[in-house]
Amino acid sequence: MFQKVEYSGTKEQQYKTLTSQVKALTHDEFNLIANLANTAALLNQFLHDINWVGFYLKDGDRDELVLGPFVGLPACVRIPFGKGVCGTSAQTKTVQRIDNVHDFPGHIACDAASNSEIVIPLYHNGEVIGVLDIDSPEFNRFDETDQQYLQEIVQIIEGNIK
Repeated sequence: MFQKVEYSGTKEQQYKTLTSQVKALTHDEFNLIANLANTAALLNQFLHDINWVGFYLKDGDRDELVLGPFVGLPACVRIPFGKGVCGTSAQTKTVQRIDNVHDFPGHIACDAASNSEIVIPLYHNGEVIGVLDIDSPEFNRFDETDQQYLQEIVQIIEGNIK
């Protein structure tokens, strides 16, 4: 099993290091799946107290997300727009930062160990094409700093979509 990377400095400094690593890994690479896979792997190495990180992608013209690159236990394969945290994020085009998933109406429990979650929409040409989903066994795991830098990371990926 891989050990989590230990970064020094403040949370902001750590995220700046991570952001530069994502930029370097995805620079001049336009294959979305490759970029999502590497980003999920980097996030898994960087983030502590998480049990799942990955992407769900819009399935063609359907208002449904399908499982994409991830690190963690096997996950739900399809999520309709408007269902669960991921589907809500995709439908509303908003970040969902949930301190206690058990209080979220319609939460889809792919892993019973998850207690908090953050989901960031991924856009191309103004349309949601997927989401970044991160789960944690800790309650209240994600804060404004996590949200800010995870949105920046998603924007880096969006900048490489052709």
